[in-house]
Amino acid sequence: MAFCPSCGASVEGRFCAKCGSAVGGGAPGAGAPGPAPGAATGMAENVASALCYVLGLVTGILFLVLAPYNQNKTIRFHAFQAIFMHVALIATYIVLGFLVRMMLGFLGVMIFPLIGLGAFVLWLYLIISAYQGKMVVLPLIGEFAKQQA
Repeated sequence: MAFCPSCGASVEGRFCAKCGSAVGGGAPGAGAPGPAPGAATGMAENVASALCYVLGLVTGILFLVLAPYNQNKTIRFHAFQAIFMHVALIATYIVLGFLVRMMLGFLGVMIFPLIGLGAFVLWLYLIISAYQGKMVVLPLIGEFAKQQA
């Protein structure tokens, strides 16, 4: 006889009659459905979402290609936002590099570390927020990522 893990009542079937929670059916091998031996079940949605940001373009593209994750709308959003944010940072550095060499001089040299620090803080914030299950939508980039996901 199986017992409900939530309320402790005896259960016949897959759901508890007292509280309604799903019951696995007892010990493995006793009729309880489970993953096949050696089958991969994947990682949690929040972990995959956070990992999308770790290497920017690389991990964003990787999670858009891998089969169990590319069907999840939340993971796709984070992957697209990571890719677009990385591309925007690269473009910003190219444009600022050109402007610094042409016009700004010493003032421009001071801007590069500040932008780098801001990008690092934003990157950490997005990783932590995604891991906590929050969906932070960046201006412009985030809306475009929502459309793509």
